[in-house]
Amino acid sequence: MPPPSSREPEKAVNLASLEPMPSVPEDATFLGGLPLPAGPGSMAVVASAPVVARPKEFAAHPFWDRENRVLFTAVGGLAAADFCTTRANLASGGRELNPVTRVFSGSTPGLATNFALETASTIGISYMFHKTGHHKLERMTSLVNIGTSAGAVAYGLTHR
Repeated sequence: MPPPSSREPEKAVNLASLEPMPSVPEDATFLGGLPLPAGPGSMAVVASAPVVARPKEFAAHPFWDRENRVLFTAVGGLAAADFCTTRANLASGGRELNPVTRVFSGSTPGLATNFALETASTIGISYMFHKTGHHKLERMTSLVNIGTSAGAVAYGLTHR
């Protein structure tokens, strides 16, 4: 998002007016046939509500910029390290502590699929945040995944 000083000023759009409508003719009726109040004192007033029209803000950076490429590489690398430590611990009689990953831990291909889907999901959620203009959350998604994977790898290496 550009800094506030470089943005275009907000423009107020008036959807309605408080000016009185022209007076109603003497023979005017409602749709159902009921007569309308007539005369100069029967002018209608339309309420107005100011609406602020903001120009559409585009992405402040391309999605595949240097920072995201580095973050996604770290996400993939730590997912691979987590896969290797988890697989080694399971092969030596350990058990999977993550209940979601436990479903896939019965086989090596299932475990690899779990970590591949984890990486793809992180990139997908980051992309969703990028497209909706939430660039801080876009980066935080990768950082949170990196932190949790690094913690899992550290735990797996210390509890062999």
